[in-house]
Amino acid sequence: MSIPCPSRLRPLALLALITLSLAGCNDAAEQEEQAPPSQVRVETLAVQPLAISTELSGRLLAPRTAEVRARVAGVVLKRVYREGSDVKQGDVLFLIDPAPFKADFDSARATLAKAEATLYQARLQEQRYRELVDDKAVSRQEYDNARAAFLQADAAVGEAKAALERARLNLGYATVTAPISGRIGRALVTEGALVGQNETTPLATIQQLNPIHADVTQSTRELNALRRALRAGELRQVGQDQVKATLIQDDGSAYPLTGKLLFSDISVDPSTNQITLRSEFPNPDLDLLPGSYVRVRLDQAVQPQGISVPQRAILRDSAGVPKVLLVDPQKRISERQVVLGSAQGDRWIISEGLAPGDRVVVEGLQHVKAGDQVQVDEQPGASAVAQHTGQ
Repeated sequence: MSIPCPSRLRPLALLALITLSLAGCNDAAEQEEQAPPSQVRVETLAVQPLAISTELSGRLLAPRTAEVRARVAGVVLKRVYREGSDVKQGDVLFLIDPAPFKADFDSARATLAKAEATLYQARLQEQRYRELVDDKAVSRQEYDNARAAFLQADAAVGEAKAALERARLNLGYATVTAPISGRIGRALVTEGALVGQNETTPLATIQQLNPIHADVTQSTRELNALRRALRAGELRQVGQDQVKATLIQDDGSAYPLTGKLLFSDISVDPSTNQITLRSEFPNPDLDLLPGSYVRVRLDQAVQPQGISVPQRAILRDSAGVPKVLLVDPQKRISERQVVLGSAQGDRWIISEGLAPGDRVVVEGLQHVKAGDQVQVDEQPGASAVAQHTGQ
């Protein structure tokens, strides 16, 4: 039996290895050609009226704040209200010792009675002397003296009445009442404290909380840019009473009740070059408290022919430039840089880079790149959704 020579076997083994390698490459190529294209969801863009929103920061403040102060000097006998409670205008808050004011009132009343008695006597004497002076029974001088005494007595009655009214007011001021309705804070004085009209420390503070105001500031640069766009016809003016205000709380959530813009200030703060805008929000549950830091989104204008895309459709390159992925009629992916405007809910308004009819990838972005062939799942655009919901 003959044994094959090793030198003759080597070419055969090499040929077999090459054949197997070529077969594996062909199989991999066939598998790659047979792999289905990635599936993406796109939104076909359309123009529609879009609200131009500006998000500004500021703080909440009470529309009305009143410091409760003593209008007479005296010792506080009792705090009547419960700290942190809601009070109505005229509710009793503090009681000041009324004894001195009661004594003054009684004294003023007695003084008035005395003055009225003097006036009665002077009136009778003046009437008698008037008859006698005509008959030459008394001199003209005596009548003039009686007339002057009557006028002085009448003036004294007026003065006594004023003193009695002042004493009555002071006696009433010993009962300190709420000047406005609202929520009252902690008491700043205690029972036994001596208070007076010239005290710098108030007894308490009341704030009206429903509705509540939000004061925010906007730079004159932003405001002037908005005005230029309005004059150029790029945007449409919104009436001040129609400006929608949305309050963004410190945790990023939107306050459920919509507010309105009350006014914008008539002057610019020279230190910041900003102008103040005030909004008003309903606060029935008193969830919003004065002094809180908030952001307010104001719909200051309308872009009649606007284009927007979902925020999740925006990608950024290494330089931070925003871009989107588009699908062409051949179902291939392409990239395009865009210029972002303001945010509108969960969408970005596009200032430049896109046109009506463009198909923007909104889902599946992480699985595709420029040049890839894809399968397309169409998503209704924002305008179609609004039309379907009747908005």
